[in-house]
Amino acid sequence: MAVKSADASLFQTAVLAAAKNLEAKKEWINELNVFPVPDGDTGTNMTMTIMAAAKEVAAIEKPTMGAIAKALSSGSLRGARGNSGVILSQLFRGFTKEISTTDVITVTILANAFTRATETAYKAVMKPKEGTILTVARGMAEKAAELATQTDDIVKFLQQVIEHGDYVLSQTPEMLPVLKQAGVVDSGGQGLMEVMKGGLDGLLGRGIPFDSIVVQETPGTRTKSAAGQEGLETADIKFGYCTEFIINVEKSYDSEEEHRFKGFLESIGDSIVVVSDEDVVKVHVHTNNPGLAIERALTYGSLSKMKIDNMREEHNERLIHNESAMSLASRPEESKKEELKGEESKKEEPRKPYGFIAVSIGEGLGEIFKGIGADYLIEGGQTMNPSTEDMLNAIEKVNADVIYILPNNKNIILAAEQAKSLVEDKQVFVIPSKTVPQGIAALINFLPDVSPEENTKSMTEEMGRIRTGQITYAIRNTSIDGMEIKEGNIMGIGDSGMLAVGQDITETAMETLRHMVDEESELISIYYGADVSEEDAGALLSKIQEEFPGCEAELNNGGQPIYYYLLSVE
Repeated sequence: MAVKSADASLFQTAVLAAAKNLEAKKEWINELNVFPVPDGDTGTNMTMTIMAAAKEVAAIEKPTMGAIAKALSSGSLRGARGNSGVILSQLFRGFTKEISTTDVITVTILANAFTRATETAYKAVMKPKEGTILTVARGMAEKAAELATQTDDIVKFLQQVIEHGDYVLSQTPEMLPVLKQAGVVDSGGQGLMEVMKGGLDGLLGRGIPFDSIVVQETPGTRTKSAAGQEGLETADIKFGYCTEFIINVEKSYDSEEEHRFKGFLESIGDSIVVVSDEDVVKVHVHTNNPGLAIERALTYGSLSKMKIDNMREEHNERLIHNESAMSLASRPEESKKEELKGEESKKEEPRKPYGFIAVSIGEGLGEIFKGIGADYLIEGGQTMNPSTEDMLNAIEKVNADVIYILPNNKNIILAAEQAKSLVEDKQVFVIPSKTVPQGIAALINFLPDVSPEENTKSMTEEMGRIRTGQITYAIRNTSIDGMEIKEGNIMGIGDSGMLAVGQDITETAMETLRHMVDEESELISIYYGADVSEEDAGALLSKIQEEFPGCEAELNNGGQPIYYYLLSVE
């Protein structure tokens, strides 16, 4: 049956189904990242971005196109994480501008919205690179414009747009040699295709349900004493394990078999949800025997997205948390007033002329940034890219007229720029530091007596003189920059690509430095991570001093996860 228009309610369903489909494919998209480092960012960042928007969209009880457009745009804009997430939010921003004033969506409106989405996203990126999510978006927009004159059936239109998007995605390795070498398509482009496919499934009524459970407190319960919680005792939890997984169906599984499977789950637990979507089945059950549920599910195919939570343990933690909260609530009024007074006095302090926000992870690195002048630290980096909202919150907390943001990761720069564009009462400058050592160098070279523009220029120039190396481990087999990498290998990654691959952490670090140090090098800085002992770090320092006697070498405890060493040469 042809679908010639979609109202606000149907569009709301499509948005939520798109979000759930991306979430279901998150880990697979993470694995498409070119560098096999254990940071899994593209799928995670895009999912967290769309989920921030989807939660706002889901909360709309009486949907209108304008309300959904606003929730989708503002939610994704503030929740955007990483370059892929920021670009996705900009695609939504352009798309929603086109549909916000309509009552129903038609093929023509969709085609115009795709074009506007692509134009908005391209404008947001300073140097757009082809072979990425942008290329896939543009390819679909061009196909949409072509098809708009040929059909008025939204389903047929979207099917052909998606088919062309898949084709453009398949060509991304031909546009970016690094993708071809690694044998993958662009991960951001793949994420966008999952959004599109999920949205179409939602329109057709076959998408994965957006099942968010919101637990609301009963009014007045916070005022009860701990003795009044006996009705919440752990013993009252009949089935102790919340068990979730997805079955990737590989054997016969029809409606009759689904009925039998549900019956089996009812025999071992409650709170059962079984959602079948072609060859994927999403399962949720509370049971005392999660192994039985898993064993039965394995008879239908392989499992993914497995999650088992001990509800009794979580419940105990919640009770402790509630008791702590009640204890806080029962504090003398004078104590609370003093605390509030302290917060207010901070707000009343005169603004400083300038302040600094740095993205950092690891206690040692945090102390280093504080020691050289950072006012506020946002915890994040390779393993977790902070959102635009995180940036905005930090900007608000720094009481200064001019604020400099040091992202210290190339995947965080766009989110910082996006936050900057949303701030009106302060001047914000983003110093495009791509690594922690670059951020440290930039902050050290700040000059209080020159203009913000001059500082931005000089700090950027100074950090450009820093060469950075990162020592970590590979999580899969691949080939990059002519180097064969096996899972578990130690890798030395430089500013422009792979520098060394080996079996030993210290030797790989030394080989990495051999590619970084030249005749003009004067200082080598070593920041050792949480998984490196002080003794091993000291041994590396001795080797460096022995092999590079013309350079001063310094050792710092960074405490960062994932990366055994961060190295810098200047």
